[in-house]
Amino acid sequence: MKIDFLLIGQGIAGTALGYRLKQAGKIIRIIDQPSGNQSSRVAAGLFNPITGRKMVKTWFADFLFPEIIPFYKDLEKLTGESFFHEKPIYRPFLTIEEQNEWMGHSAEEGFQLYLDSIFTESQSEKLCDSFGGVMLKKSGWLEINIFLDAMQKYFSEELIQEYFSEDELKREGDLWVYKGIKAKSLIFCNGLGAMKSSFFEYLPFAPVKGEILELKQDFCPDYIVNRGVFRVYLGNGIHRVGSTYSKHDLEIGATEEAKNEILTKLNGLVDLPVNEIISHKTGIRPATRDRKPFLGKHPKAKSVYIFDGFGAKGVSLVPYFSKIMRDYLLGNTSISKEVDIARYFNYI
Repeated sequence: MKIDFLLIGQGIAGTALGYRLKQAGKIIRIIDQPSGNQSSRVAAGLFNPITGRKMVKTWFADFLFPEIIPFYKDLEKLTGESFFHEKPIYRPFLTIEEQNEWMGHSAEEGFQLYLDSIFTESQSEKLCDSFGGVMLKKSGWLEINIFLDAMQKYFSEELIQEYFSEDELKREGDLWVYKGIKAKSLIFCNGLGAMKSSFFEYLPFAPVKGEILELKQDFCPDYIVNRGVFRVYLGNGIHRVGSTYSKHDLEIGATEEAKNEILTKLNGLVDLPVNEIISHKTGIRPATRDRKPFLGKHPKAKSVYIFDGFGAKGVSLVPYFSKIMRDYLLGNTSISKEVDIARYFNYI
C-alpha cells in the first residue's frame, strides 16, 4: 500500500490535519492508539479570545478566530453530528479599577471584535461579580469526544487503531515503510508521544497536567463563566469546571489537592453549594517551553514532519495552523518563524 502521508495520532491535531490533507486529494493513513491517557479526550474544549490574569487577547487571535467557527461547523455538516457550541464567556471584574480599564478597552479597535457587553453591576445574585464583568463573543466550547468519535467514522478507511512502534519503521529508498504501508512522508501528531520519538526528542516539550471536574450545581446560565476557573454548562444540571495547571506533578491520576483547588476557586465565582461531583478527570497536555506549537520538517531525516505541541489551546489553534501546515506540505507556503521547529535546530 503506497500513500502520501502517514500521520501518527488522531487527537485534535491529527484529526484536523488529516482532514485537510484528505480534502486536498492526498492518500493518508492515521495510526492512533485505541486507548490511553490521550490529552485531547480529557481537554476542556474551550476557545476564548481573551485569556490570562491580565485579560489580554489570545496569542495570534486575529488569525485564529476567523477560522474556528467555519472549520468546526463544516465538520459538523460533514459528519452529521453536533459537537460545536458557540457560547459567550462572562468574566467578572475583581475591582473597580479593572472595570474602568475594560471600559477603556471597549473603545479599542483590537478588542471590539471580541467584546459583546461590559456590565458595571452584578448579572446574578448567584455570581460573585459585585463589580460586574465583561461578556466576550466569538467564544465557546467543543465536545471533543463526540468530535473525535465522529471523525473516526469519517476516517474509517484511513484509520488504523493500534499502538505505533517506531522500531518497526524502516526507510526503503524514498519511502517510509511501516507494517506494509509505504508512505512518502511521516507526520507526528501524537502529543507527548512525539517527545519519546527518536526524531523529535530534542524539542523542548513542557508537559502540563490539568484536572477537571464534572459536577451538579444550580444556576445554569446560557453562557460560560470564567475567572480563576471556567464553568461550562453541559446540560441536565451538569457543569464542567476546571482546570488546574501543574508542571511538577505529571503522574497520571486525579488528586485530592487539585479537586480542592478547583472547588475553592469555584466557590469564589459562584455563590452556591455543589450538589454532587460526578467525575474527576486528568490529562497531560503536550505544551511547549515557549507555549507555541511545533510545526515543520525534521532537519536531517527525509520527509519527517511534526504538527504538535498545542497544549491547552488546541481547539483554538488547530483550525488555523492545520491549514498552514497543509499548504506547507503541499509546497504552497512557508511556516511562520514563531512556530517553525527551525527555532530549535541548535538543540540537535
